[in-house]
Amino acid sequence: MDSFRYAQFCPLARATEILGQRWTLLVIRELICGPQRFADLKRRLPGVSPSVLTERLDALTEQGVVERREVGPPTPARLYALTEHGQALRPILLDLTRWGLRWLLPPVEGDHMEPDWIRLGVEAFASPSHTPKRRFLLEAALDGRAATIRVEGGPRGTRIVDDDRPVDLAIRALPQTMIGLMAGLLPAAMAQEQGAEFSGDSAALEDLPHLFQFLLEDGN
Repeated sequence: MDSFRYAQFCPLARATEILGQRWTLLVIRELICGPQRFADLKRRLPGVSPSVLTERLDALTEQGVVERREVGPPTPARLYALTEHGQALRPILLDLTRWGLRWLLPPVEGDHMEPDWIRLGVEAFASPSHTPKRRFLLEAALDGRAATIRVEGGPRGTRIVDDDRPVDLAIRALPQTMIGLMAGLLPAAMAQEQGAEFSGDSAALEDLPHLFQFLLEDGN
């Protein structure tokens, strides 16, 4: 497969050759969320044509960033997944997510969003320093799809947990509403007007924004 080259002996140039084409980083974002079928990727990336998506997947596979996996019966399918080289991009994507937040607001009506992107948001903006010792169950739900993540604060900062211990507060909301609550930009009453549901200690909601570090203005 022909590919563009900058013809520079520089690792940044090599990385840009692999990642710099339109849609490539977003394909990787989707695969960071987990292995996907071609049809899944097409749905999650509205606007990409089948031919361009095929080209991007083929190029990433050729470079060893993505691999194809065949799944047998009872539901045979071909999945695309990140290799070890692809998974190494995770901290880079999280850094880019933090950097890109500066231009996220105000939201544009009609922009696509997937519920499981909330996990990337939690990873990107979790505070690494001491946070309130609270546990939350965050369920982002949209159009019949939902993603659930448990987060916990404490002396070592905010972390994602995978156990079933009780939480202080469970929140079910649209992804955009959930982000507003995590950032401390959305009062509970307004979130409820947007369909948010709370179960547990309502006082814990005041501590939720303290579990995260959102850069809402340039230089802050």
